[in-house]
Amino acid sequence: MVAFGKKLKERQIQEWQGYYINYKVMKKKVKEYADQIQAGALNQRYVLKDFSRMLDKEIEKVVLFLLEQQGVFASQISQLNEQQDSLQEQPDISKVTELREAYRNVGRDLLKLLFFVEINAIGLRKILKKFDKRFGYKFTDYYVKTRANHPYSQLQQVFNNVGLGAVVGAISRNLADLQDREGSYLSIYDQPALPLQDPVVDSMEAAIDRLSYSTNFLNFSVQRSLIMLEELPTPVEEHVDDQRYHFMSLLLNLANTFLYMINTYIVVPTADDYSISLGAAATVCGIVIGAMAVAQVFSSVYFSAWSNRSYFRPLVFSSIVLFVGNVMYALAYDLKSIPVLLIGRIFCGLGSARAVNRRYISDCVPLRIRMQASAGFVSASPLGMACGPALAGLLQTNFKIYKLTFNQDTLPGWVMAFAWLIYLIWLWISFREPAQEKDEVNNIPQKSNAAENDALERGVVQPLLLKSVGDEQDNEGDQEGDGSEEAQEESRHPANSIVEAYRLLTPSVKVQLLIYFMLKYAMEVLLSESSVVTTYYFSWSTSTVAIFLACLGLTVLPVNILVGSYISNIFEDRQILLASEIMVCLGILLSFQVIIPYSVPQYVCSGLLMFVSAEVLEGVNLSLLSRVMSSRLSRGTYNGGLLSTEAGTIARVIADVTITLAGYLGQSKLLNITLLPSLLICITSIFATCRTYNSLY
Repeated sequence: MVAFGKKLKERQIQEWQGYYINYKVMKKKVKEYADQIQAGALNQRYVLKDFSRMLDKEIEKVVLFLLEQQGVFASQISQLNEQQDSLQEQPDISKVTELREAYRNVGRDLLKLLFFVEINAIGLRKILKKFDKRFGYKFTDYYVKTRANHPYSQLQQVFNNVGLGAVVGAISRNLADLQDREGSYLSIYDQPALPLQDPVVDSMEAAIDRLSYSTNFLNFSVQRSLIMLEELPTPVEEHVDDQRYHFMSLLLNLANTFLYMINTYIVVPTADDYSISLGAAATVCGIVIGAMAVAQVFSSVYFSAWSNRSYFRPLVFSSIVLFVGNVMYALAYDLKSIPVLLIGRIFCGLGSARAVNRRYISDCVPLRIRMQASAGFVSASPLGMACGPALAGLLQTNFKIYKLTFNQDTLPGWVMAFAWLIYLIWLWISFREPAQEKDEVNNIPQKSNAAENDALERGVVQPLLLKSVGDEQDNEGDQEGDGSEEAQEESRHPANSIVEAYRLLTPSVKVQLLIYFMLKYAMEVLLSESSVVTTYYFSWSTSTVAIFLACLGLTVLPVNILVGSYISNIFEDRQILLASEIMVCLGILLSFQVIIPYSVPQYVCSGLLMFVSAEVLEGVNLSLLSRVMSSRLSRGTYNGGLLSTEAGTIARVIADVTITLAGYLGQSKLLNITLLPSLLICITSIFATCRTYNSLY
């Protein structure tokens, strides 16, 4: 891997090199401190005081230059404003055009300053994390807390973009005034819903967004989706070609995600009844539900590879396969065939195109709206999860047309088959295949917008001092200048197989994948056996089970907003991670049926605690996973998104098989037997988490 210090230097603007934080010198200083403390020449108190003074000086250097440049921009804009005032008295089209271009040039220079601030903030976060990791001391907490609100501290100047935002506003307003508004005398302040369509303004606003804390929830959603952005900004933003972006195509990808999640969970409330009607045990519902996940293990791989060449054809194939699978699922009732039922669900799993949906956003959506698109991708899943059971609860009817039966068991299949047919027609009419880029044609991996892009997303997108797990990549980055150019080039190549991808996993990444496996296993057990358990203990109807599952699904989005916007700003991610694991474990323990009669409040409260905690855990875990994963797993077919998807899918398969096998011991023992593996895996993940983070901090 190319060292962070070297990448930092490459991205610096040459004429401003003397004003950047000197990351290389500070890194060497940290190493010197460590050596001197080990030799007994220094005490920790002196080190903290000396390093704080060094950081203060570096930040002061950056801030003074920043203020100087803001003054230059203010002077330039003031001069341009005077020219604009004179043009109002004597309008001249050619001079108006020249003036607009002059404002754009100021905007382009401002972009460089925004990237300057961003790179320095990333370097500051990196060196603080390196210090904490080297000495096992929470210096970051101390330094930020003592400087954040102090009246003389210059640290906030690095993060507060009020001055820069004012310059952006001035440029935007003046460009809007010069734009032909068909005789309108309204300003941009009178028409906030009509944004100025100017690429320079779009670039400035996107850069400001990355420096703002106002995008916390979007950032949290991006990390959950494992759609990655670059760690370091470039002096001139590398836009996705606008010809590759098509709003309706993006909407179709989000709709595909939404419909697939409905398809997954619409059968859960009725799967046990369907199994019984075909002459099988109620617990065969585990196999019925899990058959879709089994197929998804394989479909994730070929869809990920297929998306290297096309987006339209995989989505068409997905729609056709899902249509056929749902028709087979519905016909199994009249054919009295369990094999047809299972094959139908397998076909549905073979149509899982989430890898394509994720890839389209990372490759074809412009950076300025990629965070919103990623948040939409993540939000589509819980909405589909909630709508699936709710829709099943509404399909409580029974009638025949010719020889086809339409009841609560078959209607989920017929409804989804019709939905996928409509989607296929919409897809065929509206989807626009993005233009292939040169490096795609030549099968050269992209550096910036590749699949599940750049797993080092944490730099640009996240709040700039959000504390995270110390990743092993920093250790690799310490050897600046080591190795040949060929070795560095090789280190950027994506993994070519699952085995090679697995070898790239560091211990901390393996722990994150174990946690992901655990939470998916626990959630699948809770959801898949809900109809059997509630029918046995409480005699719930299909509608009641559907309402319960829909309510669980509706908690996902509010919980993500709460964590992404508030909790993540108060606690460290690793603290939220461990607390969520403990709460999942507590939810599992409370779910066991022991001596006292099993009651509805116990089941509902423990299930809600387990599900909500698992959702929090999933978000934080994927957020951390996106930061500690090797950059070689950020692109190509065998990428980080695929690995996490496979881990979760395999967990769901094992959980569904466990439900079916436990059913042979009787429904009275089903609950405790299926909860026991969840408890053991959860305890293992807690111990692994504690061990890993104790070694890193």
